[in-house]
Amino acid sequence: MRYWLVMPAAGAGRRFGADRPKQYAQLEGRTVIEWALAPFLRDARCARIVVALGPADEYWERLPLRSRALTVVGGAERSASVRSALAGLAGEAQPPDWVLVHDAVRPCLDAQDLERLVTRLAAHPVGGVLAVRVADTLKRAQPGSAAAEDCAIEATQERAGLWRALTPQMFRYAALCAALDQAHAAERSPSDEAQALEWVGARPLLIAGAASNLKVTTAEDLVLAAAILRARHG
Repeated sequence: MRYWLVMPAAGAGRRFGADRPKQYAQLEGRTVIEWALAPFLRDARCARIVVALGPADEYWERLPLRSRALTVVGGAERSASVRSALAGLAGEAQPPDWVLVHDAVRPCLDAQDLERLVTRLAAHPVGGVLAVRVADTLKRAQPGSAAAEDCAIEATQERAGLWRALTPQMFRYAALCAALDQAHAAERSPSDEAQALEWVGARPLLIAGAASNLKVTTAEDLVLAAAILRARHG
């Protein structure tokens, strides 16, 4: 089989608190986005990589791997960036082809998790996502206090059956395009690709992945990612 890789990387990363978007932060000798792309650059099944960049991105052209991916201009929301990248594959990707969407700020994807995702979904009609079962006790904050640092608890959320969605997420090209188009036509912004498919009645699979496949959101996450990569690569 083959697949196409789409990477939304248009975010400014304001919560990261650095002088550049978090996907370009330095991490163990490379940028975060270089680590995120590495498993796909090594995979012969990956037919092409499309990266959706911010309109004022000034960092991509400095990367050694810049010539190994097609770039498009992303949007204000993640789903708009993904749709722009999918449009960049028009004329190449066929309707039933697989597309993997991976976050530019997930630098610790393990090759075994990628293999598990691709292998288990290869014959599935819809697709699915890497995910991790929720292990912590979940608390819901009182309405109106969710944005505050210190919140009052309204209730404890039952965690049975709950998973944390990771990336890559893997879906058929035409189905993903159609689901995103339908969401945008209804002025809805799905938080991930799976939600867009859920909204049209599809039921993607949850494929168990490693919790080490973390998303770099804060400077503390960067420290954890560095520790993971050092342990993995020596």
